[in-house]
Amino acid sequence: SGEEAYVYFHIDPKHTNFINRIIEGYEYLGVMTSVDASGRCMLRCTPSTRPLALEVLSSLSDYVTIEG
Repeated sequence: SGEEAYVYFHIDPKHTNFINRIIEGYEYLGVMTSVDASGRCMLRCTPSTRPLALEVLSSLSDYVTIEG
């Protein structure tokens, strides 16, 4: 199904647009979706883009907490 490549993370909801714009800047990296109002999000990526997605999100550790 591809869901095993998705990355789940938490952000302060006020930073949603900021994080989404960064992800959008990496064309074809994935699509960010807010899961709930508390700031849980997921990045729908593919197995081939997941390593870069994790690298990008990890570099934003002041804003992002990756699950798992």
